Amino acid sequence: MVELFLEGGEFMWPILVLWILGLAIGIAKVILLFNAGVNTRKFMANIRSSLKEGGINNALEICENTKGPVASIMHAGLSRAKDGVESAEKAITNAASIEMAFLERGMIWLGFVIVVAPLLGFTGTVWGMIAAFDAIKQANDISPAVVAGGISQALLTTLFGLIVAMTVQLFFNLATAKIDKLIIDMEESSADLVDTLIDMKAGA
Repeated sequence: MVELFLEGGEFMWPILVLWILGLAIGIAKVILLFNAGVNTRKFMANIRSSLKEGGINNALEICENTKGPVASIMHAGLSRAKDGVESAEKAITNAASIEMAFLERGMIWLGFVIVVAPLLGFTGTVWGMIAAFDAIKQANDISPAVVAGGISQALLTTLFGLIVAMTVQLFFNLATAKIDKLIIDMEESSADLVDTLIDMKAGA
């Protein structure tokens, strides 16, 4: 594998750097997103029971002791619940926008690696073909032995660039799926909290 990498020429090194960068960001992002998830149904059941039994302060304490974006937006809404349901809804909306920005942070770099790695590979391919035709020109011969080196370099850079893009794409898709799941959880939890606050106001 190392020999094939070295045979690929100079373009293999920036592709390798992109691979390391993509894997580092992708692994860190996936771990972070999976750690941010909670059992939403159980969490919201605890919030509802705390609101009914101990009031807003008890529910806020549960949010403070729970990690993840769902707990963060619930905390924001409950913090403004005393000012009315509309204030709570506005706080939830603002907090959700901030949390979504945090969830999507770093995804642009994964997309960058996925796009640029194959382009570098194709650039290496072009460079290898130029080297092959230059060898033909220098040797004034079109035999396979003359062009083999340049063609081999061209194929290796393309292959490596595609491998990098495919592996980083896997982490991109995993992260995107988890982000979508967290967004749905935030939306459902927000609606649930607002309904609970409305019911409490009506029953007061």
